[in-house]
Amino acid sequence: MSDRVILLVEDNPDDVELNLRALREHNITNEIIVATDGAAALDYLFGTGEYEGRDPSETPAVVLLDLELPKIHGLEVLTRMRADERTKLIPVVVLTSSTEEQDIISSYELGANSFVRKPVLFAEFADAARQLGLYWLLLNEPPPRPGGD
Repeated sequence: MSDRVILLVEDNPDDVELNLRALREHNITNEIIVATDGAAALDYLFGTGEYEGRDPSETPAVVLLDLELPKIHGLEVLTRMRADERTKLIPVVVLTSSTEEQDIISSYELGANSFVRKPVLFAEFADAARQLGLYWLLLNEPPPRPGGD
């Protein structure tokens, strides 16, 4: 598929493993960077903290973003991404178990490209991951990379 990384922002180790397994089962071979809290996600995106020195112009193909995260909530991560020229166009799929209607509304108001509820059954989850991969990595036309790539 694409050579650009997928940034998975998820704090639940079981959900991380489920995501990785589902993506690999459907031949999504992109490197997957896992951030287990909102602060780590922002550090990766902006080349700060533990990712100091990483080139932030190398943006992910897509960010799969949970909402209920330690340190910095997913909606705040989304807000900061959309407020910065370097990250405002990166596709963001909110991937959460939240059933709150306000989370859906807030996600879209803050600039999410998609909102997906995590299915409970692995087969449903794997199919959702396959569809996410097919759309965001193969069909979606991404914005040009900063710097003219």
